[in-house]
Amino acid sequence: MADAVLQGLAAGAGLMPPEATRAMPRPPRTIVPLWGLPIVAAILIGEVFAIASNSFWALDFYHVVGGGIWTALDLFVGLVIGPIIGSMSVQARAEFTARFMPKMLLIMPTLVTMTLASGFQLARHVGFLEASAPRHGWVVASFIVVGVMSVIALGILEPANLAVLFEMRKPKPNGELIGRLMRRFAYTAGVTGVMQLATLVIMTRLAT
Repeated sequence: MADAVLQGLAAGAGLMPPEATRAMPRPPRTIVPLWGLPIVAAILIGEVFAIASNSFWALDFYHVVGGGIWTALDLFVGLVIGPIIGSMSVQARAEFTARFMPKMLLIMPTLVTMTLASGFQLARHVGFLEASAPRHGWVVASFIVVGVMSVIALGILEPANLAVLFEMRKPKPNGELIGRLMRRFAYTAGVTGVMQLATLVIMTRLAT
């Protein structure tokens, strides 16, 4: 998720000199990219139709695509992009964040919605929600893991992402506040990374 992008930033959190915060690049005027809203709307409308029609193929498509991209993005950002950003200068990190984070504000909620809504409908469709189902325990485990990750993504990290972007838009950003928010990203990145690995184990068990 967008959380792991700022793991490298957390290393310098709270240590930014005043001149660095004053020179910090500003996010776009519209923090949420307006051009992406029609794309998100089209995806969500398609998912509503998939659920309403109870199409197994469409539900499977949304679940596999949404979950696959969500997992891959978390792992890639945490293991590849995060360390790269950690080696950048404060100015370069801030510039990357100002461009990258607004897009993640659209991408992550969309992926979470795609994965959860279609996954629940699929489980209901194939009978995995029944307590007597052979793989019911694995389904419950997946609900717990994905539910916790969703709470972290939408209830903790997304508000922090917005707070960082709004703070960076101020004439004199508060470096101490940005530092605290960056540390939040760092602390939760490890949790979500481990849980994504657990999700891969659970999903492969359900598929076999």
